[in-house]
Amino acid sequence: MKTEVVRKNNTEVAVIYSEELLITDVQSALDLIMTVQYESGCTNIAVNKEAVIEDFFALSTRMAGEILQKFINYGVRFAIYGDFSHYTSKPLKDFMYESNRGKDFYFQPDVTLAVEHLAG
Repeated sequence: MKTEVVRKNNTEVAVIYSEELLITDVQSALDLIMTVQYESGCTNIAVNKEAVIEDFFALSTRMAGEILQKFINYGVRFAIYGDFSHYTSKPLKDFMYESNRGKDFYFQPDVTLAVEHLAG
């Protein structure tokens, strides 16, 4: 796992890139939150899509809701960046669209946009 703290608009964002899965369940998401906050002090986290288990993107597993609720509980804003074009599920696309309209969770095609949303 590689972590870089990016400062934009007086906001610090922990940008994480990992070739290994970091978020596989609710506990691993909590571990990530605690590790990032301890190491960087950031409450804004952007992580590459490849570091998130595929089950997260199958809304029927309810994993996305459970994990995102933990981020809310701990006051952490979160973005996942990467290529989402191969997902065809309308409910997932709607979920991503609505998330991107909010202020806590974002699904962005690249790290630059993820940081812009978190720092905006």
